[in-house]
Amino acid sequence: MTIKNPFGSHYVDLTLPEHTHIVSMGATEALSNPKAAIREALEHPIASDAFKAIAQKHYKGPDSTATIVISDNTRPVPYTGEQGILWPLIEVLLALGYQAANITVLIGTGTHRAVTQQEIAQMLDPLVLASGVKIVNHDCRDLEVLVRLGTTKRGTEILLNKMYVEADLKIATGLVETHFMAGVSGGRKAICPGIIGEMGTYVFHSVPLMADPNSRDLHLENNPVHEESLEVALKAGVDFLLNVTLDHQFRVTGVFAGDLIQAHEAAVAHVKKSVHVPSEQADIVITHAGFVGINHYQCAKAAVGSLGILKEGGHLILLAHTSDSDNKVGSLNYRTVLSLLKLIGKDAFMQLIKSKDWTFIPDQWQVQMWAKVFERIDQDNMVFYCPNMEEYLWPLLPGLDGRPLATAGPTCYATVVTKALAAIAQQEGKALDELSIVWIEDGPYVIPYAVEDKNQ
Repeated sequence: MTIKNPFGSHYVDLTLPEHTHIVSMGATEALSNPKAAIREALEHPIASDAFKAIAQKHYKGPDSTATIVISDNTRPVPYTGEQGILWPLIEVLLALGYQAANITVLIGTGTHRAVTQQEIAQMLDPLVLASGVKIVNHDCRDLEVLVRLGTTKRGTEILLNKMYVEADLKIATGLVETHFMAGVSGGRKAICPGIIGEMGTYVFHSVPLMADPNSRDLHLENNPVHEESLEVALKAGVDFLLNVTLDHQFRVTGVFAGDLIQAHEAAVAHVKKSVHVPSEQADIVITHAGFVGINHYQCAKAAVGSLGILKEGGHLILLAHTSDSDNKVGSLNYRTVLSLLKLIGKDAFMQLIKSKDWTFIPDQWQVQMWAKVFERIDQDNMVFYCPNMEEYLWPLLPGLDGRPLATAGPTCYATVVTKALAAIAQQEGKALDELSIVWIEDGPYVIPYAVEDKNQ
């Protein structure tokens, strides 16, 4: 069968065996008029007064400040055009008398790198850029921009961006989609980890929390990562939430505004209907890292998302097209810890990071997620292919390098998949039609589960 290449028409489509099972998002309808839906959500939010009333309540004169937290460029949040959720907020604030110079758009980078000016210009609506509001990257390592708000029940020191904490009006925005640690994104995650200090991640992303079986996609109940995030967000305060859900073409399917908890819960219920889909288990899973896979760090989401259907000892073929202009693997910390996993294997790696003598390294949590994949399959049972990854970076990466299987040019992905399947069949001593194969059409945006395991 012919499968549309997820990385665009520049590349030749994939050819998969006829018996391949395709997993994709469930039917979901894009909003016919997202602009009107956003306006309606602001006027009639969930468990909250209208946004205009909330903003008016916090307005104390022309010196009043408002901070709007937005996501960075690792999330396809619509901040521009007819679907844009940022300008409608700013427009209301300006009309009420908030001065542009006192409105801050705070990019919740968490521990990610700063978003460049060029990337900001691509992310945000021209109306926002021309309005005169401040656009600031959060810096989790700059103690001068952080303020302490105590500790959480688990001992996390709450250090948050003071532009947000000290604002008269606090607004959080984002996208609600599946998340392999916190269950789902959006809601409280704009605050934690979006605008926390780096030290806060030491508990929030600690080995015990990452290893907890409840820290997984689409699961909030007793999920310690979700609970920690929510506790921080409630401590900081969120006066108004504006979240959206998207389909696989990044069209808005829902707008959820109002109360931090209740509006987010409504978005979560909406997401689950389309992204938690049944499937058969597979000897071979083929998936891709999608938009979010701007670097290897983000590609982990697609790999972990396959675990619901990937058989023990099975095979994973992971395709990516990284675009990060800074580094297509990830931060120096991530690259350092990732190389340890590559060199010593998942058993020794997990023993090492659980040791009391181990010094916590920011970004190690994402490597721990890769270790979850290699608890299911050997490193040599994963083929990773990305045609635009720099040569010198490949020795750091776990799994098998797909480049030797590739041809140059538009056929590269198709050739890698065909040759990888043939190599797997040879390794298993079986014909391809004897092996169950699943193609995850929507990559990290859909979470398949084996039918018999839905309630586990």
